[in-house]
Amino acid sequence: MVTIQDNCIIKVRNVDFYYGKFRALTDISMDFEKNRVTALIGPSGCGKSTLLRLLNRMNDLIDGSRVEGEVVFEGKNIYDQDIDPVEIRRRIGMVFQKPNPFPKSIFNNITYGPRLVGVRKKSDLEALVEQSLRQASLWDEAKDILGQSAMMLSGGQQQRVCIARALAMKPDVLLMDEPTSALDPISTAKIEELIEDLKKRYTIIIVTHNMQQAARISNYTGFFYLGKLIEYNPTEKIFTTPDVRQTEDYITGRFG
Repeated sequence: MVTIQDNCIIKVRNVDFYYGKFRALTDISMDFEKNRVTALIGPSGCGKSTLLRLLNRMNDLIDGSRVEGEVVFEGKNIYDQDIDPVEIRRRIGMVFQKPNPFPKSIFNNITYGPRLVGVRKKSDLEALVEQSLRQASLWDEAKDILGQSAMMLSGGQQQRVCIARALAMKPDVLLMDEPTSALDPISTAKIEELIEDLKKRYTIIIVTHNMQQAARISNYTGFFYLGKLIEYNPTEKIFTTPDVRQTEDYITGRFG
């Protein structure tokens, strides 16, 4: 296991996760380094998306789910009784597999979250929209149509609106669950360029089924199989000299 002591923003320690009686994750421990991209790979149903949703308590919304172990974010276990899950989700934002803009204007998509937490001044909201869209590499395409529905945009643009919407909440960490799987190659390349730029300011954890994508954009890669973390190492090592034969078999296409 990679242990990153000095620059670690999230530490997962001995986590088991259950959907009812089914154990979806078994004894997961890993550190996530600040301002780096970590990719989670593995076959469908291996637990990688479950782990991602654990990191900002999205699984709380599933009846019968249960967590054992700790997820420590900046020194506190986010599953402690006194922790507000809404605040955790503000600081650890999420972008989903399919673009899911609200059926509202581009402007109102970006400002929806900030308004909920009390940002009201028009000039502040306008500045936030511009900043977030610039960070999401969408400002030049969207600045003249902010009042139009985000649903009118292309799939790739919609996904960048969703990224901008997450960034508008000023998170520390951005979780991405297969953010390009529904996109064409050109839109995928734009999102990958965006991720490379965003890691200067944010910690990014991405689930991807695309191993070439993991190799291109991530600093660290964790390989999951049947709810277990098989190997977690710098990406270059995972893809060239993995420690575990099972990792090599998956990456070279022998199974999965």
